[in-house]
Amino acid sequence: MAIGERIHYFRTLRGMTQKYLGQLIGFPEKSADVRLAQYEVGTRSPKADVTAALAAALDVCPEALAVPDIDSEIGLMHTLFALNDMYGLTVADIDGEICLRVDKSKGVKSAELWQLLYAWQEQKVKLNSGEISEDDYEHWCRYFPKYDTTHIRAKVPSQALSVALVKPLGDRLK
Repeated sequence: MAIGERIHYFRTLRGMTQKYLGQLIGFPEKSADVRLAQYEVGTRSPKADVTAALAAALDVCPEALAVPDIDSEIGLMHTLFALNDMYGLTVADIDGEICLRVDKSKGVKSAELWQLLYAWQEQKVKLNSGEISEDDYEHWCRYFPKYDTTHIRAKVPSQALSVALVKPLGDRLK
């Protein structure tokens, strides 16, 4: 989904006109609606600073607007959120398995992706049980992974830390 479609989706979701959003991010009143229309139909692409300003004005993270990088797990998650917005794609726990309801022949298997989907599914369970509101859920999605509280993803240690941990082992083996 192109960035213009995402801008349009969030702008209309927030009840903003093109002119209002354009002025909100600093475009002159005369051209604010024209610039936003150009972004939304794809005749222009916003630069990084404009994308950041649009994201702030629309109360989403820049990755929620940008054409996602599907070669990274975070980019893919925002692609999935867009599919959720457009097609009702959902995540569920089926017989103890975290699953997306999609064509199984086009699925992606990856431990990191599973963990990200687990975090999403956890938020859906909280939403469905009434533990969190629809606004809380939307906020979590739009700022993912900033507010992810699952803490099940492990960070890879720095090279310096790895060397510091391995060196004493090497010394002991000598």
